[in-house]
Amino acid sequence: MPDFPIIQTQNICKSFYLEGGQEIPVLRGVDLEVQKGEFVALMGDSGGGKSTLLNVIGCLHPATFGSYFLDGEDIGHISDDYTLAFIRNRKIGFIFQSFNLLHKLSALKNVALPGIYHGMPKEEREQKASQLLIDMGLFDHAEHRPTKLSGGQQQRVAIARALINDPQIILADEPTGALDSHTGEEIMKIFMKLKSKGKTILMVTHSPSAAHYADRIIFMRDGRIIDQNYKIPK
Repeated sequence: MPDFPIIQTQNICKSFYLEGGQEIPVLRGVDLEVQKGEFVALMGDSGGGKSTLLNVIGCLHPATFGSYFLDGEDIGHISDDYTLAFIRNRKIGFIFQSFNLLHKLSALKNVALPGIYHGMPKEEREQKASQLLIDMGLFDHAEHRPTKLSGGQQQRVAIARALINDPQIILADEPTGALDSHTGEEIMKIFMKLKSKGKTILMVTHSPSAAHYADRIIFMRDGRIIDQNYKIPK
């Protein structure tokens, strides 16, 4: 079987439209390849299209034009929300800057939640969620709600939640943006452990210290990739 990138986009364009029909182009022909097990950082100016590209790759927003292959499968033409959610829930885990935890649920129930949509039996998903919290050093905080946790602890809960369905790909949008430098470094060390287990990671970041952990840095500007192997100036 031929080896192929786990993520591949060809001439991806994405526009948003105002109520009057005015087109706002955000992605302007993005060609990207990410190999299995690779850790890639996306950097660039604000408004350059990084998060929009992450959302297209994560099947949250369909591209306006272009081709998208996920694990060798052409899914760029799929517009059905149910099918996209099915793909997303089985292959992709998301980590966000703002954590996006449900404040009425305990850490354990937040982690277990995606397992419901995956069709995982309650006992199995709670057992997996418990183990993931142990792996994140949060076993004693399993019954705590997010408001009782520090920012770093909340992000570790969010990472555990992203892993509950054992996705091949982790998409992270500014995962250290709301954290102090020491806590951000701890989160990046968790990412390195995930990479060592074969996970593919695509991370949007403005932080040079976070980007240094990646195998490769891609730089975007004005909706285009302008450097596939960007080197951070010293």
